[in-house]
Amino acid sequence: MTDAIAPALRRATERVEADVAIVGGGIVGGSAALFLRRLGLSVVLLERGLCGAAASGVNYGGVRVQGRQPVQLPLALRSRHWWERLRELIGTDGEYVRSGHLKLARSEADLASLRAYRERTHDHGLVLQMIEGEAFRRAFPWLGRQAIGGSWCAEDGHANPRLVSPAFARAARAAGARVVEHCEVTQLAHDGARFELADGHGLEVRSRWLLNCAGAWALAVANRFGETVPMESIHPGMVVTEPVQRFIDVNIGVEGGGIYGRQTARGNCVMGGSRGTRRDALHAQPAAPAMVELCARMAELFPPLAQAQVIRFWSGVEGSLPDHQPVIGPSRTTPQLLHAFGFCGAGFQTGPAVGEALANWVHRGDPGVPLDAFAIDRYTTPAAATAAPILHPH
Repeated sequence: MTDAIAPALRRATERVEADVAIVGGGIVGGSAALFLRRLGLSVVLLERGLCGAAASGVNYGGVRVQGRQPVQLPLALRSRHWWERLRELIGTDGEYVRSGHLKLARSEADLASLRAYRERTHDHGLVLQMIEGEAFRRAFPWLGRQAIGGSWCAEDGHANPRLVSPAFARAARAAGARVVEHCEVTQLAHDGARFELADGHGLEVRSRWLLNCAGAWALAVANRFGETVPMESIHPGMVVTEPVQRFIDVNIGVEGGGIYGRQTARGNCVMGGSRGTRRDALHAQPAAPAMVELCARMAELFPPLAQAQVIRFWSGVEGSLPDHQPVIGPSRTTPQLLHAFGFCGAGFQTGPAVGEALANWVHRGDPGVPLDAFAIDRYTTPAAATAAPILHPH
């Protein structure tokens, strides 16, 4: 798929010139590379591991607009446009299903909260329907009794992140981008005219633009140019069951959180709602007590799963900010540096539109969707520029 030669085996020195260098090969970096190539710009995408293998590839797979805060809705709705055209865009449907998304209420207070959200987002173009009482029970008889109603968004869905996220980098490469995996950037500078990147194993890249799409480790890039935000790592915990008879035909969420679930075409049920723990600088692992609690919630909310066997647990590393909004937009210290990180769980659904917005920013100076709410300078903490190596996680 990519230039996957081990760093130690690369040629002594290889110098590459490009319009744009991208650090991070997840769904945001991959989609940015693809859209930039569609606009005719030369691109080098550098990924420390395998493209789409970090948070973009190990998340739950929800493709929902419902529940996004109003400032995210223009971006999320634009991304929905691309999800509906996924095969045309990247050559695979990634098991995307427009199943609808049902957000459950377990109390009258939850119902009131869902109604208020519907009113708050109505003018943004998000169409939601409340389902309650006997109509709700008839529509979803397989739910546990604690679910008393819900908000229905027919245009939402789910997909397989392990298929979708790497496919963006593959599509970018097919479109002419240079994609280099197993490439950890250890040197990064700006000489006043161009960015200069190197991996310490012979690869040197010079570019007019730099896109910081390094996920939970993006602060290392931002810090290098004197910027920081109070980002922390979170570690969503998830499980998948053995294949069982099909009963879930929608993407399920719960008001107030605690559990979410979907069922694949093969019958496996994918569930999330717990937190894992950090294993080392790059990886997370499930936490056993949290997994036990999640399984109990699964059996309660989805009675058909009470006797199902769980065949795998996993976790990942995602960046999270105090206001639960990402950083998307230009650096305030360095011209032609764009940031896109800290998606707090929203990166998979919004990723295609974020990549498109970054490409538009480079090409014409306008992202095409309102993104002012995600500016990095909403946080005012300065950071001193740091020396190489730059991509060791914080």
